[in-house]
Amino acid sequence: MEEIIGIRKLKKSFGRLSVLNGINCSFEEGRVVSILGPNASGKTTLIKSILGMVIPDEGAILYKGTPVTGTFNYKRHIGYMPQIGRYPDNMKIGQLFRMIMDIRQEDIALDDDLLKEYKLESMYHKPMRTLSGGTLQKVSAALAFMFNPDVLILDEPSAGLDPFAAEALKEKIVHEKRKGKLVLVTSHILSEADEISDHIMYLIDGQIKFYKSLHQLKDETGEHKLSKALTKAMSEEICLR
Repeated sequence: MEEIIGIRKLKKSFGRLSVLNGINCSFEEGRVVSILGPNASGKTTLIKSILGMVIPDEGAILYKGTPVTGTFNYKRHIGYMPQIGRYPDNMKIGQLFRMIMDIRQEDIALDDDLLKEYKLESMYHKPMRTLSGGTLQKVSAALAFMFNPDVLILDEPSAGLDPFAAEALKEKIVHEKRKGKLVLVTSHILSEADEISDHIMYLIDGQIKFYKSLHQLKDETGEHKLSKALTKAMSEEICLR
């Protein structure tokens, strides 16, 4: 499989706090990778480094073999769903979507699956300040997928979604993976990661404890559920990178 994103000896500190400690990994096409770990393990910093929102102190990030430092064009190939979307309070949903399309100005077929699934077009008249947390999440999800990106980065995507909306999003993630896209997901909901992931990356203190296929993790631990497999792997330290 083709490497879409490569991470080479990535380091990042905030003051005296070391957050990423020489991360090396490869993310390939056609995979859903769940990036897991306790709070302050480096998950968010890793994601924001890929997105260009955090500048690493050392190391390199490659997009299809090309370093991304000092560039921005690669970002048009990434769809990002933040854990909490921040939008102008007085802007209406319809205005937001039109603004993003005007900014992108790309002559491509838009992916409006989630736009229709969540019936957001019927809410185009609603100002962003009036929306519930769950509806804001739906807006963020629809925007992330809209421009058919090669890479999707989803930060706690099910947070705030009702069960039906969460299920629709999971089905969409699996569908996009089958089309050969790379999907990176952070989540504290292990049952969700168990359903959609091909590979599991587990971070602790800014280092990769292990990064392997979900099948391999379960096989090595003898467990059928991801939550139990992780517990056994960490307690017995039987999973090495």
